[in-house]
Amino acid sequence: MLWQSYMKGFKAYLTLERSMSDNTLEAYEHDVQMLARHITEQYPEISIQEINETHLRSFIDLVNELELAASTQSRILSGIRSFFRFLILENEVKKDPTELVEFPKQKRTLPHFLSVDEVEQLFTGIDHSTPEGLRNRAILETMYSCGLRVSELTDLKISNLYLDVEFIRVVGKGNKERLIPIGNEAIKHIKFYIQYVRNQLPVIKKGEEDCLFLNRRGSRLSRVMVFYIIKDATQKAGIQKDIHPHTLRHSFATHLVEGGADLRAVQEMLGHSSITTTEIYTHLDKKFLRETLEKYHPRFTQNH
Repeated sequence: MLWQSYMKGFKAYLTLERSMSDNTLEAYEHDVQMLARHITEQYPEISIQEINETHLRSFIDLVNELELAASTQSRILSGIRSFFRFLILENEVKKDPTELVEFPKQKRTLPHFLSVDEVEQLFTGIDHSTPEGLRNRAILETMYSCGLRVSELTDLKISNLYLDVEFIRVVGKGNKERLIPIGNEAIKHIKFYIQYVRNQLPVIKKGEEDCLFLNRRGSRLSRVMVFYIIKDATQKAGIQKDIHPHTLRHSFATHLVEGGADLRAVQEMLGHSSITTTEIYTHLDKKFLRETLEKYHPRFTQNH
């Protein structure tokens, strides 16, 4: 029962004080529950206050046996570390047992991305004769034009579209908002989708009237649905690559950087909290955010 009580406070702490997204909150809760099961099964006689580095290393050995990716292991340890820091703030424990625990080394390799020609191939392979096809074209154009995460795409609101000034507002990780320039092609297809598809839906689910991309039943798209949309478009375009929603985000960043875009402008548009995350795409000279897209993005034009 103590673990459940601490977990309740931990969730409130993450939500109210750390402003973490629902996805991160769910992941961290799962991570701590994993630790709770391990401690309860292997060390039933100890309390949370008695957990030390030895107990945690035993848990890490278990995680290693699962052969999870280094990034997943790091995320699990981040969740555990946040949990103990919360307990310290609440004066429930006196010492953080995660202080001496090392995070697994992560390989920093350039993510898979599409060439500019492959992006064109992906778009032109979509069937524009159906409402779903028109919607899917708008989805892919928006993801590539703005470098969105799939959750940012599914949560995109009509009220956050400022198409007259060619910007959109998105809510990223940690509920952090950012403005991103959007290109002419994406604007054109969004307007076309709203007028000829979204506005023609017989019903829109209550509470989702402001959500931009909907399914035929008037509900927001799931992340899994976006994955299938991209997989289907890839297959129909004849592209022989393993493509997923993040591939368009990586393609967005890669094409900007390869064209000579300022790394900090790319960082701002991607919503990376640290420049080191963006550095995976390489180092470049400074330029202004707006000039970056206008000059380098292959589907961004100033004229309408």
